Amino acid sequence: MNNRLSLFGAPLAPLASFVAVALAACADNTAGHVSLAMSSVRPNGAIASGGLSGGAASPTLSTAGDTTVITLGNDTIIVRSVEIVLREVELKRVEAAECDSVMGNDDCEEFETGATLVSLPLGSAPTETVVSVDAPAGMYDELEFKIHKPEAPEDAAFIAANPSFDGVSIRVTGTYSQAGTRSNFTFTSELNTSQESFLSPPLTVSDGEAVNLTLRVDVSTWFLNAAGTALVDPASANKGQPNENVVRDRIVASFDAFRDDNHDGHDDDGVHH
Repeated sequence: MNNRLSLFGAPLAPLASFVAVALAACADNTAGHVSLAMSSVRPNGAIASGGLSGGAASPTLSTAGDTTVITLGNDTIIVRSVEIVLREVELKRVEAAECDSVMGNDDCEEFETGATLVSLPLGSAPTETVVSVDAPAGMYDELEFKIHKPEAPEDAAFIAANPSFDGVSIRVTGTYSQAGTRSNFTFTSELNTSQESFLSPPLTVSDGEAVNLTLRVDVSTWFLNAAGTALVDPASANKGQPNENVVRDRIVASFDAFRDDNHDGHDDDGVHH
């Protein structure tokens, strides 16, 4: 079985190891139960989270079956799958300066440390829980994680289980339509970067209580052109193609994390995202 966090009901192979790590960290502390979910629900507000400003247009997002449809003007992208390799997913305490997996920072609770393939929920599902762990009671103000490009020899086992992700951190499939002309695409990225999503207000974990933290990925902004006025063919953002850097920067800006106990893909505290 490959090292994948399944979001559609398949067995979660890494779950036992996640819980073991969390329980070991919490052995001498009061603890709450924290779930981490993923979402592709569009943020509230007319301007999306992908760095749009000025006169940039705002694409619409709709669902059809198990797909997500992005529309802007006469251009449409039907997204059929989004897979992302994550690594070192950690929840940082308010009092911690940073998370450091190498130094074993006790102020950061680990959801996952190794390369893990995540499938983003599309279609009608607002969120899907990927893993639940026990975490010491306290306040946490940041979710830290890495979008990771697997490489041998460090990720040899992961690559053996997921050979199409050798040197690939993100893979998207779907159909691009421009003024009625349709073409299927596969977009891949070698993006390899650390990400920080600040939690405002901080996530409060109480002894014996369950909370949910959602990591949202706003895919509606990924394939906007540099001006934010039209959608580009995702295939034109592959390595060496003209829109590679534009799409890479929009992906980096598209992540957001917040408390979401009702699993609707929006911040429970009403903070605009």
